[in-house]
Order: sequence, then C-alpha cells, then structure tokens
Amino acid sequence: MVHFDPPIHPGEILREEFLKPLGLKPYGVAKRLNVPRTRIERLVAESTPVTPDTALRLAKLLGTTPDFWLSMQASYDLAVEARAKKQEIDAIQALDAA
Repeated sequence: MVHFDPPIHPGEILREEFLKPLGLKPYGVAKRLNVPRTRIERLVAESTPVTPDTALRLAKLLGTTPDFWLSMQASYDLAVEARAKKQEIDAIQALDAA
C-alpha cells in the first residue's frame, strides 16, 4: 500500500513559517491587512482557503508574491480533490494520441 503525506495547507505555512518566527498573532496580522480577524484565524486553522484578496494582502505584508499563496492553495486543492476522486479519475480512459 502506498502512503501519501497529507497535502500542506497554506495556513500551515503562514502559521509555521511566518507568524511563529515573527512573533505575530492572527489578530495582529488581520489588523495590519485590514481584514476580519476570523479570516486569518480560520486560515491558520486550515479551515478556509487563501483567496486572491488575501494573497495580495499577505504578499504585501510578508514580502512574498500573490502567486506564492495562490499556487500553494491550488496545489493543496488539487491534492485534496485527487485523493477524494481517485477512483473516478483512475477510471477515465485517456484519448489515444492521433
């Protein structure tokens, strides 16, 4: 049986690679980003996705790019969906190359 590591949610990266090392709390980040506190709390709790708006704001605050956050979210979403739909996807017959 093949074991797959769970996909990494962007909220984990925000929490572990940015907030903790910088000594920031979700409330303080939300205040700096001018967004509701719950948006950042849910993001770091890995219960909500990074939206384009949040990606733009995090990029500005943390010196990253919006693509950094959105690519991470897209990778996470694809990994979760691939696991959930594995049997369905595996059953699809690829078109033969012409």
